[in-house]
Amino acid sequence: MNGAPSAMVSPGLWGFVAFFVLALALYLLMRNMNARMRRMSYAAQEREREAEAELSGKDPGRGEPGAPEPGRDVDTGDAEGDGEQTGEPRT
Repeated sequence: MNGAPSAMVSPGLWGFVAFFVLALALYLLMRNMNARMRRMSYAAQEREREAEAELSGKDPGRGEPGAPEPGRDVDTGDAEGDGEQTGEPRT
């Protein structure tokens, strides 16, 4: 009341909303990064298996009869693994 700043200052509702939005964005970014890192790991493992098969003289593109094609999702038959059908007949 005498011109001194008040000690009762808080960020209020808008401070909470801003912090919540930043926390939500961080959560979504971390989830996306983990999924991408997992995909990169699977791709590296597949390349390693193909290299080992090539060194041992086996054809990495040919599996056992009736085995799914490499890189093809067994349940949906899509090549990307994203769950979308490509319209191609399943083999």
